[in-house]
Amino acid sequence: MAFTSIAFCAFALVTVLAALGVITVRNSVYAALLLVLTFFSTACLWLLLQAEFLGIALVLVYVGAVMVLFLFVVMMLDINSESLREGFTRHLPVAVVVAIIMFAEMITLIGVQRFDQAFAAADPAAVAGGSNILWIARTLFNDYLLPFEVASIILTVALIAAITITLRRRQGTKHQDPSRQVQVKSADRVRLVKMAAVRKEGKTP
Repeated sequence: MAFTSIAFCAFALVTVLAALGVITVRNSVYAALLLVLTFFSTACLWLLLQAEFLGIALVLVYVGAVMVLFLFVVMMLDINSESLREGFTRHLPVAVVVAIIMFAEMITLIGVQRFDQAFAAADPAAVAGGSNILWIARTLFNDYLLPFEVASIILTVALIAAITITLRRRQGTKHQDPSRQVQVKSADRVRLVKMAAVRKEGKTP
């Protein structure tokens, strides 16, 4: 067996075990770290399959940005997920049955023969005489430029909508108004009250 095949099997095993750990561990921080390991192992698999762009994008985008944000949010919120995972073992058989049905549906839809055709097809990057990243760039910005721009506009609109939803006024929550804070006066915050001294009976000054 070649070194590439051994490395592929090793990274695939690490990916599967780390993915199982994400849904089985009780600590949310450990689950996020295992998800980082899953992404990194998957990126190594893409590199072994000569898909350099997908491997680099997975490390830079997901491991370098998205998972750091997830881990920061998990550590800030301090979510107690032990109560959420109590019924995991009870629903595991149902999850396995659903996974088997979904896999059977995908095989039925795609067809077993399509796998042989896909693996037997020539690498388009090698046919074009360039690297995988160069072929993806030329294909993306020449043949699929309009769908790429439409997808970017949709993601931008989704980002603006998410920010708008989080900034809406909710009942029972406190919000800061910087314009009113800078206009405040000391007389509105502090009130001096003058009270006459009262001497209690039976006590001498």
